Amino acid sequence: MPRLPNMTVRDEVPGELTDAYDRVAALRNGAVSGPYGVLLHSPELAEQAAALGQYVRWNSDLTPAQRETAIVTAARQLDARLMWGAHVRLAREAGVREEVIEAIGQRADLGELAEDEAVIIRYVRELIHGNRVTNRAFEALRAVIGDRGIVDLTGLIGYYALVGFTLNAFEIEPAEGAEPLP
Repeated sequence: MPRLPNMTVRDEVPGELTDAYDRVAALRNGAVSGPYGVLLHSPELAEQAAALGQYVRWNSDLTPAQRETAIVTAARQLDARLMWGAHVRLAREAGVREEVIEAIGQRADLGELAEDEAVIIRYVRELIHGNRVTNRAFEALRAVIGDRGIVDLTGLIGYYALVGFTLNAFEIEPAEGAEPLP
């Protein structure tokens, strides 16, 4: 059970928060889900996070497969169960190979993956675990996705760190039947 009310149903939102709820929903294809029901306790934060999320999810310079590879890696590194369950499904829909999802989930060696897959995972792992990335990881990813892509991917990781931290701190669990975190 979440540590604060998770206001994901509009009819259950206090009147003073309905405008913020509507603005967040408008930025998220009509849905207030994941961490957003809790983030609404700070309406300005919820709205700003939703705006950033809209950019990094739908308008960045990354392909859907690159984006979802980075997100499931962040979910695994943060042990964010809800994020993992939701984004493994989206990763598959985006064409991320099962071998990639398995390597991420098991925190396995990346030697068997294609280099364009491995560079994303390596970069996300290094940034989340060490708060830095090596020159080798940076330049390898930059060679694959370019300057704008590496900036967008770094922003995506930061956004999903906020999402994962919120899900974990407020104990927001995935729905029954969601893919479990390995």
